[in-house]
Amino acid sequence: MTTTPNAAAARLPRQIPFIIGNEACERFSFYGMRNILVQFLITSLLLQEITAPGREAEAKHIMHSFMIGVYFFPLLGGWLADRFFGKYHTILWFSLVYCAGHACLALFEGSRGGFFLGLGLIALGAGGIKPLVASFMGDQFDQGNKHLARVVFDAFYWIINFGSLFASLLIPLALKNLGPQWAFGIPGILMFVATLVFWLGRHRYVRVPLPPKDPHSFANVARTALLAQAPGQGRPGLVLAVLGVLAALASLLLSATLGIVIALCLALVILLAGVGGGTWWQLERARALHPDAAVDGVRTVLRVLVIFALTTPFFSLFDQKASTWVLQGQQMTMPSWFTASQMQALNPALVMILIPFNNLVLYPLLRRLGWEPTALRRMTAGIAFSGLAWVVVGSLQLAIDGGDPVSIAWQILPYALLTFGEVLVSATGLEFAYSQAPAQMKGVVMSFWNLTTTVGNLWVLLSNAAVRNDVVTGRIADTGLSEAAFLMFFFAGFAFLAALAFGLYARTYRMVDNYRTA
Repeated sequence: MTTTPNAAAARLPRQIPFIIGNEACERFSFYGMRNILVQFLITSLLLQEITAPGREAEAKHIMHSFMIGVYFFPLLGGWLADRFFGKYHTILWFSLVYCAGHACLALFEGSRGGFFLGLGLIALGAGGIKPLVASFMGDQFDQGNKHLARVVFDAFYWIINFGSLFASLLIPLALKNLGPQWAFGIPGILMFVATLVFWLGRHRYVRVPLPPKDPHSFANVARTALLAQAPGQGRPGLVLAVLGVLAALASLLLSATLGIVIALCLALVILLAGVGGGTWWQLERARALHPDAAVDGVRTVLRVLVIFALTTPFFSLFDQKASTWVLQGQQMTMPSWFTASQMQALNPALVMILIPFNNLVLYPLLRRLGWEPTALRRMTAGIAFSGLAWVVVGSLQLAIDGGDPVSIAWQILPYALLTFGEVLVSATGLEFAYSQAPAQMKGVVMSFWNLTTTVGNLWVLLSNAAVRNDVVTGRIADTGLSEAAFLMFFFAGFAFLAALAFGLYARTYRMVDNYRTA
């Protein structure tokens, strides 16, 4: 007779504190430098050749381009970990690159080349480890204690915000009172501590061995599906994939107009849509050469990627709290000792309150009322709440544009709404991505989860590029709204449409369980 693991007797793996401690310090380092980036660029000499109004737009462009890099390089980190080095070594080596990037920011804060080199190294290092730390933590659990993993993933997200809270409070003050070298140097010190803490747990970690070369891997199944011929039928999926490749290459020609970052991101989105859609169209043809489990695994991943794509509008709204909302805050009244960047501390502080509140109060209450708060239902609601936040912040902008003095305290309400949406989308999506990914695709699927933020920031850059067109700005002027207010209401509508599409698709999605066996 087989016995099932006793859930009540399951214990938290002893190595988890090392991973949690690493994440707390790393998040302090990242959010510390990111949250002052726009403010520093506006006031530094790095953009001195640009006039004041244009400097704000350029600082916002640099920040979102940096974020695109941070969330693009998870593809590289996930691929290296899954194919060659494993998660532990990939995390450790990219962390060292990360430390070097922080050193460049502190040492070269007055040199444009040195500073932007530092941003590039941080994007590479932070992006390289981003899909792996959460996935590596998931590897420490099995079927016997996976119920604890769901709690730890929430704790993991809680500790991210613990680090972010203190970074958001302290680093803007360091920039104001100690100067940029210390403001960028302190996050660098914390990143070194994060790397050290992770290394100290090296003998306790479960290191899932690299899978052997699999003839039925995702790529092999997709290739078979696209190339296979069926009697009496064409290959429409292959045609779609080829058109996607050609359209992606053509989009690179837009680099002269839109910039290389936007062009590359557009190419990536078009390529994924074309190849992924073509594979889905002809996937059943792969069953002739691959087992059903492999084909069904590919279909699961493709369905997950659709879920991911529908969350990208949320991230276009969320990441602008570090740019658009900071710029709005600088137009508002506040105490002399306060800076607009410090308002971002509200976000992690509220997350630390809302995660335990949701798990201990809200979700049990909803279940007693007969409504199960499934992962996809929570994510649908979260996208909608982000839209509400932008309706409020747009209304504040209308008051500012009308000449009324508006206290920065009014930003508390949109921060609360956006943070509630974040907890419902991001904290939920992290565990959702891990649980739905087949074993051999954990790192890559988590990389695609991070890629949602890259695409979200792409929508921001595209909107900023659009309002630099005289025709578009003329149409905005006809509405009677400022550019800032118009874009705020535009993004609110974007989120509401995304929530509707997400909710409709989620009703057809079938959940799977891909935690490893004990």
